[in-house]
Amino acid sequence: MPNRNIKLIEYEKIKEFLDAVDHRVVFEKTNIVPDERDLHDLLRRYVGFSEIGRKSVLGIDIFKYSSFGSLEQALIPFLFKTIFRMTVKLCFTNHPFLFQKYLEEEIESKFISTGDGGYLIFDTPLHSLVFAMNFAVILRTYNAFHIYPKLRKIIGGMSMRYAITWDKIYYFDKNYYGRAIINCARILMKDSLNRCLIDEYAHTWFTTNIEGVENLQIITIQDISNIYDFKDYDLNMLNDHPDEIFQEQSTRRYGIINADILKIGKIVYKETELSVYNLHLQVTLNLTNDDDPTQIKTFTISLGNLNTSGI
Repeated sequence: MPNRNIKLIEYEKIKEFLDAVDHRVVFEKTNIVPDERDLHDLLRRYVGFSEIGRKSVLGIDIFKYSSFGSLEQALIPFLFKTIFRMTVKLCFTNHPFLFQKYLEEEIESKFISTGDGGYLIFDTPLHSLVFAMNFAVILRTYNAFHIYPKLRKIIGGMSMRYAITWDKIYYFDKNYYGRAIINCARILMKDSLNRCLIDEYAHTWFTTNIEGVENLQIITIQDISNIYDFKDYDLNMLNDHPDEIFQEQSTRRYGIINADILKIGKIVYKETELSVYNLHLQVTLNLTNDDDPTQIKTFTISLGNLNTSGI
């Protein structure tokens, strides 16, 4: 089944409309262009494109995956899944208020794999960004020889590129489709500098809801709870389960300590133009060793980079 509030488009329902007013196959001596208005009206009302809600898509891609050796390429899917699962667990541990509408197994089961990365569908761009931050922290932990250090020596270090979009999504025949996924794939494909890029709609979401991406440095979890998209979230969790990044009081000594955003260009595809922004965050977090809770280490990582050489 699709994620919450995603339009479901059914094959059998469309076929039902076609069978009622159209012909599956027509072989006539003379071809006649039909009057399609009756079918157009049926399909327009059924699809209801203007009513299809927006979702955020997070794209994660292993930078220069093809440059790894054959052995390394065979091992990277295991490593990616390990980092992915650790990230999911970290999101539920560090951000219980934000992820209260999700289940750990739901996020993993609905991950759209591309072999060298994949796509995740979330309710808001903030969810996508928080997941990307936690993924970057776990990736740094691996690169610093703290996760399977011998495997790290065999495979080598890895770098990721990220893209976040905010647009329409629908569900058809056990798959997700829509502009949010298409645009996310285009952005990742265009980026050759392992950055974190967001589209103009995600940028607008942050501007509308937190007065801009730059405010990620100072907003609190209480500020986030006042965003319209979180209106039906359980506020009691704010008292019992603190957020690891968005503290109760604003500080730039922990959590997101720096946030930069810059428009770097447009992607033009056929008749569509899409503005793209380069996002760079510096994040400080404490990580606890699950196998030995007495071991705690502080990491400061960068999500994306400051390279603005266009797209």
